[in-house]
Formats: sequence, C-alpha cells, structure tokens
Amino acid sequence: MPAVTVPDITVLPRVPEPGEAAVERTVRSVTTAPTGFEGEGFPVRRAFAGIDLRDLDPFLMMDQMGEVEYAPGEPKGTSWHPHRGFETVTYIIDGTFEHQDSHGGGGTITNGDTQWMTAGGGLLHIERPPETLVASGGLFHGLQLWVNLPKAHKWLEPKYQDLRAGESALLTTHDGGALLRVIAGELAGHTGPGSTFTPMSMIHATIAPGATLRLPWRRDFNALVYVLSGRGTAGAERSPVRTGQAVLYGRGDTITVAADPTQESRLSGMDVVILGGAPIREPIAWAGPFVMNTKAEVMQAFEDYQKGKLGVVPATYVPHGSAGGNA
Repeated sequence: MPAVTVPDITVLPRVPEPGEAAVERTVRSVTTAPTGFEGEGFPVRRAFAGIDLRDLDPFLMMDQMGEVEYAPGEPKGTSWHPHRGFETVTYIIDGTFEHQDSHGGGGTITNGDTQWMTAGGGLLHIERPPETLVASGGLFHGLQLWVNLPKAHKWLEPKYQDLRAGESALLTTHDGGALLRVIAGELAGHTGPGSTFTPMSMIHATIAPGATLRLPWRRDFNALVYVLSGRGTAGAERSPVRTGQAVLYGRGDTITVAADPTQESRLSGMDVVILGGAPIREPIAWAGPFVMNTKAEVMQAFEDYQKGKLGVVPATYVPHGSAGGNA
C-alpha cells in the first residue's frame, strides 16, 4: 500500500467530472513492461518500453523500481554515474533512498517524497539505500522518470528540487472513488510542487475497487497511464490493463481509467501513475546517460565525462537527512 494515504478521502477537494461535451481520449496502445535489473542489481520494470519516443515526448523513459521486500543485506542502489541534457524524477512510494550529486545537491527521500534533479549541462550522481535499510531490509517501491529538456535548456546549471510527500496536492474525484496525489502540474485548479521546464503533469492515483477515474486533461498534452499494481480497464472502450502495463491515449479532453471490482487482497485499489506533457518536438540523440540533440553533442558529453568536466566524486558523503537539500 502506498505510504501517502488519508483517513477520510471525503474531506479532500474534488475534481469535477468532465462535461458531456468533453472528447474522450481513445486507447492507442497497451504495452507490457519487460523486467530487468538496474544499478547494482535492483529489479525494475521498463514502463514505456515499446512506445515510440515521438509519442512519449517530452518523456524519455520510466522505470518502476520494485515493489520488493528486501531481506537484511539485500537493498541495492547505483554507483556514481553521469547525466547531461535532461531531468530525472525519482518518486519513492514506499521505502527510503539517499541521493547525492557532484553539484552539491542531494538528500534522503522516503515514503511519498520526490527528488527532481535537473542535470542540465552535466553532473555526476549516485542513488543508494541508507545503511540502516541495508542492515534491516524492508519494503522498497518507487519510480524514476526521465524528462527531456528542450535545446534552450540543455546547458542549464544543474538544479535539485526536494519535494516532500506532504507538499503534493491531495484530491479526490467527484464521487470520492480515487485518491489523487498531484506531484507536478495542475489539476482542477490545484498545483503540484514540482517546477518543470516543459509544461507537464504527474499524478499518482489509487482507484478504489469498482470505481472509475475520469479526469479532464489538457488537449495540448499527450497522455500516458502506467499501472503500478492491480487490474482494471482504460478508456471508454474498457481495454483490459494490469500491473506493469502502460496505456498510450489519443487526442481529446478526458482520460478514463477504471479499477476492477475485485483486486488482490493486499491491495487497497488499483494504483496508476498518470503523465502528460507538451511535446518538445526536437531531434533526440541519446546514448546511455546523455540525451542531446545531435550525435556530436553526445560524443562531446562522453569526452567531457572522461576529462572530468561533469564533476568529481566528493571525497566524503554526509546525508542531508530527511529535510533534504538544494543545489
């Protein structure tokens, strides 16, 4: 169960149901995320594998990390690695992760917190579980989303946003059938805490068994829904979807997702992440940790990394603690 819940959903602000004139977005595709391992060996699902980059724009990829219950000594992270030309958004649904970068950003995020790192012109970065979690083991579940930067912003000075769980706007639907956590963007006049260079929205929704989520959605945004857990349907055509599947919607004003009446006993409902953004529509040259506009820029990034121009690994690491820190 996600860490961010409320004792009484009925007291939350409600998102009005779209009017009859709103155009329903149809389901263009449903894809199943392949599984793999990242970093030092933590399990991931490649959420958007199989979806064309032109349809993902401004997003690049997303990994679902876990959900996994680690035994003592098992929690894993990543080693130091570079980034340039885009943003990483790490959302921890359950568990704890520590972050540090060579530009001075970093901190500890846990149970509904988000770390929004703008790599810009380049930095080195590390993500890992705290020593206490390594020793004890425990639940770990999160997402890492990569958001592209337009050419005009690819060389920005790196920036770090530490978004606490309590800063997310918490909303419900007109009938109280879903809990919505707005991390970035605007929904029905309520704005999430994430500051973005490209207009976008990121929402984590828990839909009660048998409930339907019908959201107004900006017509100039694309629309993607990824099922974190549970079963249900997508679109007015009720295309079946389940854990580890991504839905790409067509054009329109409204997104619909519904949870099946019966879910696994351990689940409080169907959990989905909803994403949309204004397409950048620029050339993408992508190799490993670098996302630029041309192959020459990518080769330059590798050369700069090898020459140490993207930063150096700090000699010591002192976690910023639960309050986080800013670059």
